[in-house]
Amino acid sequence: MEYTINRLAKIAGVSTRTLRYYDSLGLLSPKRIASNGYRIYGSAEVDTLQQILFYRELGVPLEEIRIILASKDYDRQAALESHLAALMARRGQLDILIENVKKTIASEKGEIKMLDDEKFEGFKKKLIEENEEKYGAEIREKYGDDTVDRSNAKITGMSREEYAGLEKLTDELNKTLKAAFEQGDPAGETAQKACELHKKWISFYWDGYSKEAHAGLAEMYVADPRFKAYYDKIAPGCAEFLRDAIRIYCK
Repeated sequence: MEYTINRLAKIAGVSTRTLRYYDSLGLLSPKRIASNGYRIYGSAEVDTLQQILFYRELGVPLEEIRIILASKDYDRQAALESHLAALMARRGQLDILIENVKKTIASEKGEIKMLDDEKFEGFKKKLIEENEEKYGAEIREKYGDDTVDRSNAKITGMSREEYAGLEKLTDELNKTLKAAFEQGDPAGETAQKACELHKKWISFYWDGYSKEAHAGLAEMYVADPRFKAYYDKIAPGCAEFLRDAIRIYCK
């Protein structure tokens, strides 16, 4: 079956502007252009759009989606199974948060006594699951299952104060890193302060610290597109800047 751009936009729940934008990025081109100039999409394009929207729902950047779909190793069936696993994990997280809210309401009504640590269980579990989903395979390959499992256990055991401290530190680190990047000197005082904050940040996850591991992690931030995308959201090129600053810091 074939669809005009207006019809496809309607059934997919997106705008025609979005479809044109995807075309300009090389993500989704129409099957053909009709004699009247209308963009016509076929079954293959419908399937591709579905995959794009799956990846977007999971927070994958458009450029990364384009690379994934263009890869000669791309396997639609495997991608669908991966989407399902991710969505099931998200549903599990939502169930935890729903239960958390229900318990909080009951506590507010005086029906139950809710411990402070219980109020943060859903958020800590979400943090672990997001880290595993985005970076788990690479981190486990580089540092081993035991190291990652100990890190996850450390997060699970965080107190309310420690969890709040991690969120505050993350915000301070990103702001300092952005300011350092704008200054443009990885050896500068602000950049090295960002590295010190980064050391404190990873210490929330690691049992122990070493300069070698810190420098290795910085290299991964540049080599792996998912890590790179995280820091480049702060500013394009920020991943490389942080890597260079950490190299200096670790010397």
